[in-house]
Amino acid sequence: MNIKRRDFLKLSLAAAAALKLKLDVDQLEVALASDADPPLIWLQGAGCTGCTMSTLNVVEPTVIDDVLLNKVSMKFNSTVMSSAGGPAMQALAQAASEYTGQFILVVEGAVPTAADGLYCVVGEDNGALVTIEDAVLKYGPMAKYVVAAGTCAAFGGVAAAEPNTTGSSSVKAVLDNKTLNPVINLPGCPVHPTVMIQSLVDLLLIGMPSLDYYNRPLLYYSNNVHSSCPRRGTGAATAPGEVGCYRRAGCKGQSTENVCTQMMWNNGENVCMLSNYPCIGCADPAFPTNPLTC
Repeated sequence: MNIKRRDFLKLSLAAAAALKLKLDVDQLEVALASDADPPLIWLQGAGCTGCTMSTLNVVEPTVIDDVLLNKVSMKFNSTVMSSAGGPAMQALAQAASEYTGQFILVVEGAVPTAADGLYCVVGEDNGALVTIEDAVLKYGPMAKYVVAAGTCAAFGGVAAAEPNTTGSSSVKAVLDNKTLNPVINLPGCPVHPTVMIQSLVDLLLIGMPSLDYYNRPLLYYSNNVHSSCPRRGTGAATAPGEVGCYRRAGCKGQSTENVCTQMMWNNGENVCMLSNYPCIGCADPAFPTNPLTC
């Protein structure tokens, strides 16, 4: 069973509306007429699995089921798949080999490179340990698109914070331009669920997005958090919990590009600032070495 065309259009148009963008519906209709069914391979690196959890919390659960299980044919995700061990690793290798140049590779978490990458192991291949570094270097160049999900994958994030004993690095740095297309960075701790799913949908329907200097899709990372913050223009607060804009409380909203205040979280219900705390800049390339100054 494939996802219905109206469900794809509903998801695409909802995201566009939240971002005040215009989509070419006719173009989407043509793309949706395709019978393409590219597989999705999702690797877990050094991280908390928060981006997988965030993705599963996307607003439309029926859409997420169809997208991940039917339309893009999820072949490997160690967090949600039922198989494990040898059968899982065989499924990973088989899918990558059968769909070389066609599949979408999603990498969540940073890539440890110290100690031959042994700080993060994906599985075994004929008794030999396969590290996330091994997997990224092997399957990244085989993929049509590589998506770095979350700040750890995009920029190193928490996993690469000093002293970084594990030698954790971003997906882009590890692959070093060895991919068919540029690595697509979707930062956020975690990545916003709509941004994650919609980016996969965009790749299916439209192809490679326009990227900024940090390889982030301009569609989702063109505006800073402060530009649409509900606290903007409400006076000045000097500490978390006070009424007013948190700019003087060390808020990173002015220097962090993300959709938080445009799309909100939990089905559009909340965002950090509405919970009485400044933006910590979790999608910023410098996170988490950009602490609050309050």
